Amino acid sequence: MTAVADREDAPPGGPASGKPGRQSRGLHAALTVVRLGPVLLLLIIMAVMAALNPLFLSPFNLGNVGLEASVVAILALGQLLVIVTAGIDLSVGSVIAMSSILGALWIRELDLVSGWLVIPSMILAGGLAGAVNGTLFVKGRLPHPFLPTLAMLMVARGVALIVSDGQPITGMPESIKLFGSGRIGHVPYAVILVAALAVIVYVLLRRITWGQWIYAIGGNREAARRVGVPVDRVLISVYVFSGMCAGTAAIVVSGQTNSAYPTAGNLMELSAIAAVIIGGASFFGGRGTVIGTLVGALILGVIQNGLNLMNVQSSWQYVALGAAVVIAVELDVVRARLETRLRVVRTEETEARA
Repeated sequence: MTAVADREDAPPGGPASGKPGRQSRGLHAALTVVRLGPVLLLLIIMAVMAALNPLFLSPFNLGNVGLEASVVAILALGQLLVIVTAGIDLSVGSVIAMSSILGALWIRELDLVSGWLVIPSMILAGGLAGAVNGTLFVKGRLPHPFLPTLAMLMVARGVALIVSDGQPITGMPESIKLFGSGRIGHVPYAVILVAALAVIVYVLLRRITWGQWIYAIGGNREAARRVGVPVDRVLISVYVFSGMCAGTAAIVVSGQTNSAYPTAGNLMELSAIAAVIIGGASFFGGRGTVIGTLVGALILGVIQNGLNLMNVQSSWQYVALGAAVVIAVELDVVRARLETRLRVVRTEETEARA
């Protein structure tokens, strides 16, 4: 009778009601806020920049933000697939330089005037570099992709320096310059390219089996292998895709400067990784979204653009970007703790209702 009375006297929403208790509702609300952390961080940074400089929100400057974020966004969309599998690709910045130099040499040696023939060659060069990364990692049985991609970082940069004699190659076809600096109104073509690539990555991750395999590998590689996922082929393919994204980024970089230069893309691999992590992906794999990655790239672009408007030295920009990464990592730690606590509380509530 006492147990029955206790259940009848339980407050609404408590364990006996069949509804989530107050504690689980509070944890769920806190978890929702943390999951929205990257978006909230972006809005806060934009509000601060707008308050400090009214020109920040002008249509033309917002186009500049998109243009500045576009290269990092392209790299980050490729890096996203790699990080979801619990990997990393350190080579993409150097692959930008190698792809752009090889494309420029093709233009010069074959006297090409159409960039539509050069664009595929840049993407292909990046894809081949990615294939080498993936093959060395998988078939070479290396313990972590850090090693082959670090090697490719040095090799690709060396190839760019050797074949160009360390000098920039100027003069790009109009189609490449269009992607680098062209606009439709205030909207840069590079932003349209990012949007199209984002749709492709979203479809790959969320609408086809290959994307499900990527998340499964990131969650538990050996478990994925046991249920029949072609782990080796999928891992190689994500590095190929990351390399192709680096080749695509080379098109934008070459168009922005109307040249190919062997130092292009320096340290951009770090910005791409930062964008993915800021956007809510986990270094441990199994989690990451296209929207979050784009938000992460925009955060970096907003910080860079806003500080440039205020004539802040570039060295302080690195400090600000580093702070954004630290905040994102801390949010990830808090999110993990909240998820764990929420599971425990819900289990306790379920047992209390039983």
